[in-house]
Amino acid sequence: MTRAIRGIGGSFALALALSGCVGGVAAPTDRPSSPGTASPAATAGKPPRGQFTPNSDNIRNIRGIQIPARIVGAVPLAAVPVAPPLPGALAPVSAVTAGVTLGPSLATLPISDAQAEAARLAFVTSCPGLQRRSDQSGLTRGADWQPACAAAQATGPGGARAFFTQWFEAVQVGDGKAFATGYYEPEIAGSLERRDGYAPVYGRPRDLIDVDLGAFSTSLKGKKIRGRVSGSNFIPYYDRTAIEQGALADTAPILAWAKDPVELFFLQIQGSGRLRLPDGSILRIGYDTQNGRDYTGIGALMKTRGLLQPGQTSMQGIVRWLHDHPVEGQAIMRENKSFVFFRELDGAPQGAMGYPVTGQVSAAADVKFVPLGAPVILSLDRQDATGLWIVQDTGGAIKGSNRFDTFWGAGAAAEATAGGMTGRGTAFLLLPIGTTARLSAATANGARYDGSSAQP
Repeated sequence: MTRAIRGIGGSFALALALSGCVGGVAAPTDRPSSPGTASPAATAGKPPRGQFTPNSDNIRNIRGIQIPARIVGAVPLAAVPVAPPLPGALAPVSAVTAGVTLGPSLATLPISDAQAEAARLAFVTSCPGLQRRSDQSGLTRGADWQPACAAAQATGPGGARAFFTQWFEAVQVGDGKAFATGYYEPEIAGSLERRDGYAPVYGRPRDLIDVDLGAFSTSLKGKKIRGRVSGSNFIPYYDRTAIEQGALADTAPILAWAKDPVELFFLQIQGSGRLRLPDGSILRIGYDTQNGRDYTGIGALMKTRGLLQPGQTSMQGIVRWLHDHPVEGQAIMRENKSFVFFRELDGAPQGAMGYPVTGQVSAAADVKFVPLGAPVILSLDRQDATGLWIVQDTGGAIKGSNRFDTFWGAGAAAEATAGGMTGRGTAFLLLPIGTTARLSAATANGARYDGSSAQP
């Protein structure tokens, strides 16, 4: 669900700060013709609300999550020893610069049969994108994935674990030290009509402009900004405070109204969710875009200021504090200038690849360190998040090597698990067999992992 931002900051409940992992999906062709009203074209041919087949709801409970959440500890596997970075060395900006080391045999890694089969199905879904997309990590090429993708499609019942063992090798990026948080698909009360006290759920504003700076200078390749035009100037887009005070009255469609502004704030962090309407039907919304402002995790602010007592550092505890302190809570939320705009979804939430994400199977990562669509094994200090995941999403706060955000689906158990998810341990990325040897050979011949010359 290309999350909007994800990650609350600090060592606790980082799931709160995550941007909705649902970013990266294409914007809808048709939009409401005016704020608060949906155009006929936008609703024609759509199934009745509530008649969805949410992928994230149909997966079996393969990780033993429950309500109330119960954390079972685990001992992470040791990472492969690597040389520490030299004093003063710059932080790696990709898997290439972080370095890749061949990891242990897959037969020794924690993969259950149920996880393997669920991951195989998600991997098959990702295969078209894996073979088509440019891998920003520099580790693989589209053709590298073709044999494994064909084999995944042909694998029969009971053969998923053997499939991964046969077609992949485990590699460690950098020191392999993993940190994982969690996100889920929340459900909040809403309405299609304006009601007192309800907050608007905005679609993409008409005056929000995306700028690819690489089109202006090769030195800015890969850098993008968002903003708006004011007179002859291009300026930053409205921040959260301005938007909540009415800056979008004439420029953005209103998809619906949320009963609780605090719950809407955290739905923006998750990146997608459901609005339960007064008649019991469901309106599903997902991340469309964001206002271009930097994200600030309010959990870290609240912890630094001593506002959170022991037992309050989960997502649920922070929401409770904000409800109990509405004036101070609104001010704190507005310190996060980032604001997310949504689009209506007809089915399951989608990740950055444009494919449905699956609870207990999909994860988000930084595409500069993990090929989007690749499998990864997390061996963490908590059992529920340990095992095989498929990286199908990204998040604004999910940056750097071995940083992951695990998706838990929808419902009370998913919320309880994701809301307090923090896990540390070791990550092993699964790449097509032979990848490490090819990368090593390229380096030995004076080339970088990405194929460019290693010579100045």
